[in-house]
Amino acid sequence: MNNDVKTRPTRVNSIDVMRSLTMLLMLFVNDIPGTKNVPQWLFHAAHNEDMMGFSDTIFPAFLFCVGLSVPFALGARLRRGDSQFSVLSHVLWRTFALVTMGLFTLNGDEGAGNIPHIWFSLLMVLGFFLVWTDYKGLHLRLPGWAVTSLRTAGGLLLAAIVVYCDVAGKPFHTGWWGILGLIGWSYMVCALTWLVCRGRLGAVLLAWGVSVAFCLLSQSSLLPHSWFLRNILLPWLPGGWTGHALCISGMAASMLMTLFVQRGQALRLTGLFVAIGLLMLCLGLWAHHYWIISKIQATPTWLFFCLAIYFPLLVLIHWLVGQRRLWLIAPAGTATLTCYLLPYIWYPLRWQVDWHLPWSWYNGLSGLLLSLFFALMVIQVVRLMQRVGWTIRI
Repeated sequence: MNNDVKTRPTRVNSIDVMRSLTMLLMLFVNDIPGTKNVPQWLFHAAHNEDMMGFSDTIFPAFLFCVGLSVPFALGARLRRGDSQFSVLSHVLWRTFALVTMGLFTLNGDEGAGNIPHIWFSLLMVLGFFLVWTDYKGLHLRLPGWAVTSLRTAGGLLLAAIVVYCDVAGKPFHTGWWGILGLIGWSYMVCALTWLVCRGRLGAVLLAWGVSVAFCLLSQSSLLPHSWFLRNILLPWLPGGWTGHALCISGMAASMLMTLFVQRGQALRLTGLFVAIGLLMLCLGLWAHHYWIISKIQATPTWLFFCLAIYFPLLVLIHWLVGQRRLWLIAPAGTATLTCYLLPYIWYPLRWQVDWHLPWSWYNGLSGLLLSLFFALMVIQVVRLMQRVGWTIRI
């Protein structure tokens, strides 16, 4: 079977479902801080804590899902006749958009000069929607000059926020790039890897092994600091090789799953992904002798234990879901970025008016159910936005 980019892949529904579940859980875990009397294992581990809480598995799952989507998204563009330069431009534009959003959310969360948090957050999200709304999908058709004017206004608004913060004495900083920024850098590495490999499965699997090796080397003392690989290749890419390896792992998983689904070899797929999960578990136990399990430090141990979960989980979802859609959370998989940004409107408004349910409800199981209800409500709001075509698309 020819596995190059000209092969039309079968869209695997379980990949979309995994992305939807990941977004649902990200909304959930981002809402539970402040809830009392809930298990500690639900939260993030501290910086030097040798532990992986449930929350520590959600962001890497997001990176894994980004990689799952790359072969479909880029392959579709090449099949419809887009040039390599056009696809490369698209990849770089998406990277720029995600990194920009990541920097804004990072700087807003850590304080934005003398701009009140509510206004920074609302203006930030307004700018994002003005620039990156999918105007072609809007039911209200706008002329080209209106779309250009709206995008320009959004860009000027975001630029004005940056300038104002700089004048106010707290200029923007990169820090750790924010969630979206890290996703952007890893997406870029993953997408460029797919383009260089020209979608060939063997080349992608080799690149997966190289990315894991770079992750290990970048956090080890095996390479002297005077070597080229240590000083140039390993550290220059923002985000770190652990995130890039997670994304490329998802890309490899996507291509393997598509191949076996096309061949009708579901049992072999199951055996392969369970075996990969066991291999990652063994590698995690080995790596634990040298690194702690830490999401914040992005250790190789954390990488391996996460992959030990995702490969078997993906094939489990494939068996449970098949070609069925999970209607309730489907918008989380098709308008993921919009789902992620809506809480940046809700939380500041809620804090500003000091609106909340009885405090006794934010406790134990009832508090967790409220967070789950919140996550589901965000997704339903996005469903309504999709009906009028009002979502962000980059």
